[in-house]
Amino acid sequence: MPLFRQLEPTPERERQRKKKRKNDWTEDEDGPSTLISLCLQSLAENMKEMWAKDYAQKYMDQYFFRYIMGPFSSLPGELLEELLCILSSRNLLTRAALHLLLLPQLSCLSLSSACSLVNANLCSLIQIRCQNLQSLDLSGAQNISASVLCELLGSQSRLRSLSLAGTLCDQRVISVVCRQCPKLKHLDVSRCLVLTPAGLLPLSYQEPLVKNANISSLLALDIGLAENERDAVAAVAFLLLSLPGLQRLAMEGLGQACALIQNKQFEVTEEFTSREGVPLLKDMWAKRTQEDHWKDSSLLSTDREESFTLEGKIDEYLSLEESQTDASDSTDINEWTRTSGEGCEKDGCRSRACNGRDSVTTSLRDVQGLSLDTLEAVGQVCPELRVLSLDCLQSNVDDNVDSFEQAAVLARGLGRFSGQLSCLSLQFAGLLSELVPALKATGSHLLSLTLEGVKADGHISLLELIHACPRLTSLTVHLDPPRNNLNGEDEEEEEEGEDEGLLSNLPCIPHLRSLTLNFSLDEQHMKPALCWRSLKGVLWALLRGASLLQKLSLIAVPCRLDPVFKLVLNHWAKPLGALDSPPLHCLRSASLNRSDISLETVIHIVNTCRRLSHLDLSGCWALTLSNITKLQCKAKRRRHMLQITWT
Repeated sequence: MPLFRQLEPTPERERQRKKKRKNDWTEDEDGPSTLISLCLQSLAENMKEMWAKDYAQKYMDQYFFRYIMGPFSSLPGELLEELLCILSSRNLLTRAALHLLLLPQLSCLSLSSACSLVNANLCSLIQIRCQNLQSLDLSGAQNISASVLCELLGSQSRLRSLSLAGTLCDQRVISVVCRQCPKLKHLDVSRCLVLTPAGLLPLSYQEPLVKNANISSLLALDIGLAENERDAVAAVAFLLLSLPGLQRLAMEGLGQACALIQNKQFEVTEEFTSREGVPLLKDMWAKRTQEDHWKDSSLLSTDREESFTLEGKIDEYLSLEESQTDASDSTDINEWTRTSGEGCEKDGCRSRACNGRDSVTTSLRDVQGLSLDTLEAVGQVCPELRVLSLDCLQSNVDDNVDSFEQAAVLARGLGRFSGQLSCLSLQFAGLLSELVPALKATGSHLLSLTLEGVKADGHISLLELIHACPRLTSLTVHLDPPRNNLNGEDEEEEEEGEDEGLLSNLPCIPHLRSLTLNFSLDEQHMKPALCWRSLKGVLWALLRGASLLQKLSLIAVPCRLDPVFKLVLNHWAKPLGALDSPPLHCLRSASLNRSDISLETVIHIVNTCRRLSHLDLSGCWALTLSNITKLQCKAKRRRHMLQITWT
């Protein structure tokens, strides 16, 4: 009998193995998850001084190798990708290491964190060696021309995801992508200043007529900054009408394009379509409407056929089983009728066939680059939205609309998506209390919420925000702190004798995993005014109630953090609805920049949060260099390595 027996590969164990392999190189509570992770981390740490040293010194600048039979050529593609991820995350990726790791078995390659290494020679190596890539990220690579990009992408016929954000990509590159990458589903060309919105038209139309029907995600923010705004709107409208499978779109002019389609104002785009040599938008709209009508008719006819077939079976069943009561049969029929009616709604039949009017709706679920004045039109054209990014600042500047009135319009617009939005990002220049009705209208199902430019007006509105969005896993709020002292009289902090009933009745967000509260601070001031003592209760409710919190960022907080963390870590009370778990036991990253916190509290956090691997204390004026040295000495005794940032 062998001393060690391999466990039987049960389905559950197989699922756990795959789940671990997804992020093998990350550390959990007890250390690296597998021996493979340890080996990959060792390879990464010794890559420059051992594995790539000989190649870098003798061969890299002397020869051009089409292929390298070296130490990594026999590794599976999955392990190569994990090794590249480790090197990138730790800023250990070098040109020599890339030369050794660019191998045919790679299916995913991301060079966004090492974009300075990407040049024409490296692209030639990728083109020769890596022809099985399904995902390629060259974001920020400014050292390669559009011609080099065309040559590289001409060899990548298996690509499904491509990111060229911040590169010199132009319309020629887009044309090559359309011809040579037929399986492409995701394309990111944001911040490509050479590329104009009209340059994206080959994605939906070329001569001869070619459609890339697989494109489902297109990110193109901040492109063609000198482009005519009317042309940009026309280009977006053309893409919306010609790419029915598009589910994610980020472009300036998207809201105006939806309004144009809803109002059928296609005559303003005729000059653009004539100049670009593409079909008229009114013809595209008519064709799309007809296709949608045929689709709905086929769905309805299919439902009728199923209905007749089922009714025939029911009649036959009744003739054979006369002993059964009529009531039970009618119940079954009514149940089937109700279910089939729900199915009709789910298939989208209600939009055109049931309303009896011609209209075009898209399949978009994720949109960015909208303004408040186009929200209603977007709701009409994109009824299935799940992710929404909205800029209310632009409308406020252009129309000089009062923030309260703006918040009312926002609440009405978001009410349309009640119960279906999962991610919401808002730029709003009013008071936080004015936003609460809009969040109540749509916040009960939100998983991610980002607020920027909002002005603080007391802790009550923050508690109402927490109560309105109980399912959040990510919360990011950029707040302007209060200008006046919200604590009334200046008095000493009461750190003892907290009201148990009051604390236990505060709301919380139990499944929150990422929390960022960034209070704006003038660069001329080293520290914020500590004028908001009542914020302590809100911070306690957020931190104590989020037992699963992994990432915490508290920037320039206008109150002392010592009593907050003392209450969080030492007090036994918990907010209403909180999980039965220790506070902050999952915390991995914490940033407390420019906040008032003492060394004693920081040591308490480090000792309590055993998984903490990164702590940013930049700008914390109460800490000195000797404090940080002492803290680093204590951190060395921990089982997990702790990286401390302080300036």
